[in-house]
Amino acid sequence: MATKIMIDAGHGGYDNGAVHNGRTEKADNLNLALALGDALAERGFDVEYTRTTDVYDSPTRKAQIANEAGADYLISLHRNSSPTPNQYGGVQTLVYTDSGVQGELARAVNSELEKLGFRNINVDERKDLAVLRRSRMPAILIETGFINNDYDNYLFDYNFEKIAEGIANAVDNTID
Repeated sequence: MATKIMIDAGHGGYDNGAVHNGRTEKADNLNLALALGDALAERGFDVEYTRTTDVYDSPTRKAQIANEAGADYLISLHRNSSPTPNQYGGVQTLVYTDSGVQGELARAVNSELEKLGFRNINVDERKDLAVLRRSRMPAILIETGFINNDYDNYLFDYNFEKIAEGIANAVDNTID
């Protein structure tokens, strides 16, 4: 039986997430979720999604979807933002507890994305995020660069397929 990965495209529907110059986090997250799903499926993983269209579910509901599906791992995709454009940049991966496989996977994702030019902000524990707190399986939340950073957006667009492949490589090398 293949390892089941639940991919969560953060935000959706009325919740745009961060917005910069007309670019929405929800759209970037969904596009990357679908590309990542393809890359993981090509590697033999069983892939499911919390959403494949522009709809909203609460972070608690997204964790519940992963739990009900019996997912082995949950990957939630997001873009970071800062108060001032171009103030910060880089990739950061959030975990409920920085230990075990989720900590290893978070560091592997950051390392893969650092190879593509993103600054590695590191792994951070976030006990306040419902999607991490309420999931019963190892879960990570990837902040794939800052949506209001010109260089991060360039990297996101220019290396889009490589980002999906890099995250899939991190998953494959860490958990399979």
